[in-house]
Amino acid sequence: MANADPMDRQGVYEDYERARQTFHHLLDTASQDDLARPTRGTKWTNEQLLWHMLFGYMVVRALLVLVRVFSRLPRRVSMVFARVLNAATVPFDLINYLGPCGAVKVYGPRRMGAAFDRVTGSLQRHLAAESEAGLARGMHYPVRWDPFFKDFMTLADVYRYPTQHFDFHRRQLTLGGSGEDIS
Repeated sequence: MANADPMDRQGVYEDYERARQTFHHLLDTASQDDLARPTRGTKWTNEQLLWHMLFGYMVVRALLVLVRVFSRLPRRVSMVFARVLNAATVPFDLINYLGPCGAVKVYGPRRMGAAFDRVTGSLQRHLAAESEAGLARGMHYPVRWDPFFKDFMTLADVYRYPTQHFDFHRRQLTLGGSGEDIS
């Protein structure tokens, strides 16, 4: 199931940097009215969705630990774990929705930008230290939790995940004076 080709680390680094620059541009050019505006296809405001986009990178740090642990166990263990998480999709969806609603009260745009810099820098450093064998290790995931989760994901897949998540949600933002995209 794992990809035998070496991972394009430089491509991942470039994707992280593109997302980081885009995130800062969105934060730097958005007015308070822009941030408070509803998004396209979600129940969040733009500010809440921006937080969720940041959180997609933050959660990868925990996913890396899970892959390292579960990939050392029999594969059926992560399969059962993924099934249990899939069964808990309804409470997960509620927590996933409410998290950004509360987080934006603590993190303003400036803190979100600094957090994005820290987390992408951390992920780049971790990726640089990974062996090819380590990147090929994987586990099963709860596919009902996220459209970018596959049934089985390698560590390399997990490093690519947050930018896929970011790009998907970027299209749902309604920043700019008329609700049109600004970048």
